[in-house]
Amino acid sequence: MLFDGKSLEFLRKLTESFGPSGFERETARIVKEYMKPYADEILTDKLGSIIFVHKGSYERPHVLLAAHMDEVGFVISGIDENTGFLTFNPLGGWWDQVLLSQRVIIRTERGDIYGVIAAKPPHLLTDEERQKPVDRRNMYIDIGVTSAKEAAETGVKIGDPAVPWSPFMLINNGRVAMGKAFDDRIGVFAIMETLRRIRENNISHPNTVYAAATVQEEVGARGAQTAAHIVDPDVCIVVEVDIAGDVPGIKPSEAPTKMGKGPSLCTYDSSMIPNQPLKEFVIKVAKELGIPLQLSQIARGGTDAGRIHISRAGCPSVVIGIPTRHIHSHVSLVNLEDVENTIKLVMELVKRLNGRTVESFIAI
Repeated sequence: MLFDGKSLEFLRKLTESFGPSGFERETARIVKEYMKPYADEILTDKLGSIIFVHKGSYERPHVLLAAHMDEVGFVISGIDENTGFLTFNPLGGWWDQVLLSQRVIIRTERGDIYGVIAAKPPHLLTDEERQKPVDRRNMYIDIGVTSAKEAAETGVKIGDPAVPWSPFMLINNGRVAMGKAFDDRIGVFAIMETLRRIRENNISHPNTVYAAATVQEEVGARGAQTAAHIVDPDVCIVVEVDIAGDVPGIKPSEAPTKMGKGPSLCTYDSSMIPNQPLKEFVIKVAKELGIPLQLSQIARGGTDAGRIHISRAGCPSVVIGIPTRHIHSHVSLVNLEDVENTIKLVMELVKRLNGRTVESFIAI
């Protein structure tokens, strides 16, 4: 087993927690409770991001490790007067065709209720309708009621959030984790475990480390901007999921990383071109230590680093990815060895990020 029982229980609680964009408080409390023994100081911004500080031998550079704790989810937009069925809008990016027949949890003022995303039964579709994908606007959440009055009695109202129902589990002899919200709670797990190991093993580092679990990334990386303002980082490592391209129908040029082949280093995405000396530094450290590292690109989409690298006067930033299958769906898969190698790499980078090295990233 790659991780001890304490770590795996934290990962389970983290991924199963209820925390779509804008509603991350439960997740934040789980992270805070786990990390209290390992932080010298705990900071927050005013959006809900939470930042754990570990002081090294020098106050600067400030090394920001960031990962977002929000998950893609839904928000209730209406209740049908006749049936009590719920309409919904997405929180974050969903492809409509992964939604049908999936269970969801809705958080109401009276507690959580369960439902299933449904649409017009296939038996009643016309031949023309059968040829077309079902649009999200024609879907609804069925919570088992028969009227708006009955729905109201459950406590549900417009504006209530919902997330996928998807229990965490290990498969493939414990090597692969399966569950929801790996984007990006697997990144949160990796940076928090890094900080935990630094404290437990009394590892020295020539800087101050700030491990941030940010909010609202899926709706515009909003928490990254406010957290970066709090930290004032000199260098940043964002840990994110990467889209594993080792599934049928994907060309290597579209998604080059594979699950089980180590973490990735994003060389370009639509929100950030990484700092080039820092990028080469990561490649060099991984090569020296024999940590497998894949090079990646994402033509569309971005990460928290897109906001962090232009905060204040700018911040040299990179994104280290954990190859993950089926993100932005009810069930994703990740190889735990990739997670372990990500933690090892981030740890070794932190140990080497002294003032002179960080200054070299911006020297002209």
